[in-house]
Amino acid sequence: MSTQEKPRENTKDVFTVVRQNVDKSFDSFEQAVPRYHQSITNVQQEYLHAVENVITSTITLQREFAHKAGLNTNVPEAALKVVREITEEAVKAYSIQNQIALAAIDATQQNIKTINDNSKSFADLNKNILQSWISTFTPKNN
Repeated sequence: MSTQEKPRENTKDVFTVVRQNVDKSFDSFEQAVPRYHQSITNVQQEYLHAVENVITSTITLQREFAHKAGLNTNVPEAALKVVREITEEAVKAYSIQNQIALAAIDATQQNIKTINDNSKSFADLNKNILQSWISTFTPKNN
């Protein structure tokens, strides 16, 4: 409640109590976000490192086996070219996928910001509608 006055702690008004509890909850949520962000980043980095190590170890083991077994590991140039081209296209597709995902995240963030910016206007509009309904259904004393 940065822009509003903090209510007294001992109030029994239901709206004040709810507001206090919402504020307390969101303070807790906001404090947890950086920890979640760091934990997720750490898990992603550890996972990528583990996958890379597994692949490197597998290649090393297979290379050693092929060498000791006397297998010919030379690949025709045409096959090498195809493998390199496939890898290039996969890297490009991954890059495009990342750009699309990041654009979607940015658009979502902008939409949330727009909702946040307009929430006061929506509240004022709803307040006016509510006041209109109340005045319509409230008996008039003459």
